[in-house]
Amino acid sequence: MELIEKVLSNQNLYEAYLQVYRNKGASGIDGVTVDELGEYLYENKEEIKKQILNRKYKPQPVRRVEIPKENGKMRLLGIPTVVDRVLQQALVQVLSPIYELQFSNSSYGFRSLRSCEMAVTRSLELMNDGNDYIVDIDLERFFDTVNQDKLISIIRRTIKDGEVVSLIRKFLQSGVMVNGVEQATLTGTPQGGNLSPLLSNIMLNELDKELEARGLNFTRYADDCLIYLKSQKAAERVMETITKFIEKKLGLIVNVSKSKISRPKGIKYLGFGFYNKNGTWRPKPHLKSVEKLIQKLKKLLCRSWSISLDHRLLKLKQLIYGWVNYFKIADMKKLMETLDENIRRKIRVVIWKQWKKMTRKYKNLRKLGITHELAYMTATTSKGNYVVGNTRCLKIAINNKRLNKRGLVSLLDRYNKVHI
Repeated sequence: MELIEKVLSNQNLYEAYLQVYRNKGASGIDGVTVDELGEYLYENKEEIKKQILNRKYKPQPVRRVEIPKENGKMRLLGIPTVVDRVLQQALVQVLSPIYELQFSNSSYGFRSLRSCEMAVTRSLELMNDGNDYIVDIDLERFFDTVNQDKLISIIRRTIKDGEVVSLIRKFLQSGVMVNGVEQATLTGTPQGGNLSPLLSNIMLNELDKELEARGLNFTRYADDCLIYLKSQKAAERVMETITKFIEKKLGLIVNVSKSKISRPKGIKYLGFGFYNKNGTWRPKPHLKSVEKLIQKLKKLLCRSWSISLDHRLLKLKQLIYGWVNYFKIADMKKLMETLDENIRRKIRVVIWKQWKKMTRKYKNLRKLGITHELAYMTATTSKGNYVVGNTRCLKIAINNKRLNKRGLVSLLDRYNKVHI
């Protein structure tokens, strides 16, 4: 069976449809939603297949979306139509097993059974084996600058089916719709499509092979690559030669201002930082990751946000579960304790503000076991909400046990459950 026939088989297309449906996501420029996708494919699947086999299928331009990055700049995403997402996913399902046989063991991004956690764990192993001079090469706007002709030539080494290669090229050159105006995409692999992660790994596998051929230790997650060496001199030599390889052989751009040689303390890798404890390098959440979490907590705990307490606690739970699960291998017990205390104080302030009237405050305090004198004094105080939220009275009335029963999730409790 030809490769394109595997891609367009009913079973493969059905599995691709299910994956796209499960992922949900926004509509492309045609406005067709994932809920409308099944009916659309049922009516048009055979015609789409025919067009692809005759090389007449034309993917629609992706819809441009901008999301803010930590550095204040914008990340450009391209949202394909749901039909094009199905076709891209169908390609991924057939091509991924082929390329998995070629990919490096030191590559962890966008691959089945691999994760950020594994990349960070391997980094620690290399650092603690004496490879603590780290070359951190930053690729400038990688997804926007990939040379499509070079990428296609790399793909052709493995994929001999012309229809498959033709379809991939069409997705690369499908264009982007910006403010109602279609723009050509002659470079890059737009982030947002199902195919883009695989294509990025195919391109950067060339870098992996070069590093392996030189006998270098490295870990790569997407375009985030660290190379581990035992001396400053070796690191400087690798920085110079690998930069030349990336720019001349791969046609990518190295951001010289952000690329650096550093020791583990100066590295931010996949949101993690590193510190030395008794001669051993250990992981922790990087300061920037902590600051980002604190900003998210501030938004969720804002007193002026007029939402129900149940909804607020649900949003907090989702944030806490996601953040702690991601950083579960890090050392952060003291951080969790500090953040928990701050969260509980602010939740008490939110509850205190929601009680509003003095009589209601007094009655609720009495119901929660506070004496008449203390309840009256607290309910009639002229002090601000934030000050009252930190008083002994509210800590007793709205104690940790009651907050947990109400639905507040503790960062420390979650961390203790999942910490490895």
